[in-house]
Amino acid sequence: MPRILAFAILIVIFSPPTVAEIYRWTDASGAVHFTDTPPSNKKHQSVDVTEPVTVPMSENLGQHRRISGIRKQVRGMLSSDRKGSSGRAKSSAKAIAKQEKACASYRRKLAKVQSQLRAGYGINKGNSLRRKRRSLNRSLSWECILR
Repeated sequence: MPRILAFAILIVIFSPPTVAEIYRWTDASGAVHFTDTPPSNKKHQSVDVTEPVTVPMSENLGQHRRISGIRKQVRGMLSSDRKGSSGRAKSSAKAIAKQEKACASYRRKLAKVQSQLRAGYGINKGNSLRRKRRSLNRSLSWECILR
């Protein structure tokens, strides 16, 4: 058994790497062909195939950790800006309830516009509905999601 293993290792170590050339040629009808043997009666070109780019998993995981840390920092900065923008460290329950009510109103209006768009419309009505939807989406995002 050790002889077979040693023989297999020697074969792997001393065998030359297999490199196949790739040739490109065009036939009379204009179709492009790729082969590993050059056509004898056709004009052909050799194609250079580059090695694929690989990223080691350890670098990929390191990049993930770094980006996750940056995201946490940004979220922390956004939440501290939200709380500290009015000069108070903590928002009152009344202000939070008011904001939730406004967000619910935006969502309700947006659902109404969406249902009107699905129901059918004329060209001018559709344009105004899409404009209203963009405005509501922008307001909802700015005041409810990003805050």
